[in-house]
Amino acid sequence: MPLVAITSAALSVDALSAEVARIVLESSGGCGAVTTFTGLVRAHHQGRRVRYLEYEAYEPLALKTFTQIQAEAADVWPGVVMGIHHRIGRLEIGEASIVIAAASAHRAPSFEVCRYAIERVKQIAPIWKHEYFEGGAAWLEGAVADPSDAAALAQAKAR
Repeated sequence: MPLVAITSAALSVDALSAEVARIVLESSGGCGAVTTFTGLVRAHHQGRRVRYLEYEAYEPLALKTFTQIQAEAADVWPGVVMGIHHRIGRLEIGEASIVIAAASAHRAPSFEVCRYAIERVKQIAPIWKHEYFEGGAAWLEGAVADPSDAAALAQAKAR
């Protein structure tokens, strides 16, 4: 299983968690923690009832960005293995749009890596969300920072 992926298929937190845990176990002999983050499609946003979302991505660059986020995390939290899977296409309320899993010998680094990764995805990944709500639709969110912007990187680390 790849550690970074963009897919139109449903995401599996269990599969990605098992893969990062396997890699840590094989590389260090001990995996003490797997932490996950799963982003779900909300039913309400900005006071509107959401019907569904559609995600689009520039896939080659998004995958490169996910790999960059992995490398950044490895520099700060050595020994942590992290994967990011993001879904594209139409997603219904309650479906997972992103799954991040981090495995490590101890719990604290895996928690920190998950939080860091979602902040960086929001900052630099070329992924766009089209929200369909009762009475209309709107494009929301998308990468706003240059991947090499030191201030954005520092902000993600601080969170």
